[in-house]
Amino acid sequence: MTTAPPAPWPHRPVEVGLVGAGPWARAMHARILAAGPETRLAAVWARRPEAARQTAAPHAAHVAAGFEELLDRCEAVAFAVPPAVQAELAPLAAKRGKAVLLEKPLGPDLPAARRVADAIAEAGVVSQLVLTKRYHPTTRAFLEEARTLDVRGARACYLHGAFLQGEFATGWRLEHGALLDLGPHLLDLLDAAIGPITGIRGTGDARRWFELTCEHDNGAVSQASLSGSVAVPHTLTRVELFGPELPLVFDTAGIDHEECWPVLRREFATAVRTGTPSPLDAGRGLYLQGLLERAAAG
Repeated sequence: MTTAPPAPWPHRPVEVGLVGAGPWARAMHARILAAGPETRLAAVWARRPEAARQTAAPHAAHVAAGFEELLDRCEAVAFAVPPAVQAELAPLAAKRGKAVLLEKPLGPDLPAARRVADAIAEAGVVSQLVLTKRYHPTTRAFLEEARTLDVRGARACYLHGAFLQGEFATGWRLEHGALLDLGPHLLDLLDAAIGPITGIRGTGDARRWFELTCEHDNGAVSQASLSGSVAVPHTLTRVELFGPELPLVFDTAGIDHEECWPVLRREFATAVRTGTPSPLDAGRGLYLQGLLERAAAG
C-alpha cells in the first residue's frame, strides 16, 4: 500500500525522555523518537548505566543519572521496560505533568494498571499505547471495512517463537507468557473489528499455548490462539471475520512494520502539542488489562 508523504511538521519537536535500554528500547523507541521531525530523543535513563549510554550514543541523547533527572530534561516520557517497572514509574511521570508513551500491558496485573490509568487521568496528561499494528495503514483499512460487516464469528492467532531463545526471551515474558505480551494486540484488534468484548474465557498455559473465546456485544463469538513458544518460519498474526458475506482477512505477513513508526510518532506528538486525546490511551490499556485478567481467571 502506497501512502502519501506526511505534511510538514508545524510545531517544535516534542522533547522525549526514554526509560529503558533493552532490545526493544534500542530497536524501536530510541531510533524512532530520534528520527523526528515531530520528536527529539532528549535523554535516556535505565537502571543499567552502560546500557543507557549504548542506547543514547547513536542519537547524541543525554544519559540521565536518575529518573528525576530524566524528567527534568523532557516534556514527554516513553517507556520500554517490563510492565511492573512501567507501573511504578509512569504515575510519577504523569504527576510531573509529562505526557507518556506506554507499552502494553499497562502493568503486571489489573490493580497496577488501574493505578497507572488513574494517575494519568488525575494529572490530565496525554497518554498513548504502543499497540504497533494499530498504526499501520493496512490495519486501519481492515478495521474500517470490518465495521461495515455483519460479523457472526471470527478466529485469530498471534504465534511466534521469540520466547524459545534470543534477546526477547526476557524474564517477565517467560514468567507471564503470551497472554500478557501478545494478548493485548489480538484482543484490541478483535474488539475494534467486531465490537466490544462482553465475555471472555481462557484456557491453556500462557507460557506454552493459550486459547481465548470472546463474546461480543453484537452476539458474535471470536476465538484466538496465542503462543510465543512455537517454532514457526515467521510471526503469524491473522484475523478472519465470518458472516453472510465472504470472509474478511487481516494478515500481517505481507506488511512492512516500518510503516507503523512514523504514524505512531506523529500521532503522539500531535496529541502532545494539541492536547487532543488518543483513542489508544491509558483508558484503552486499562480496558484491555481487564480482559486479560478475566481471561487468566478462566
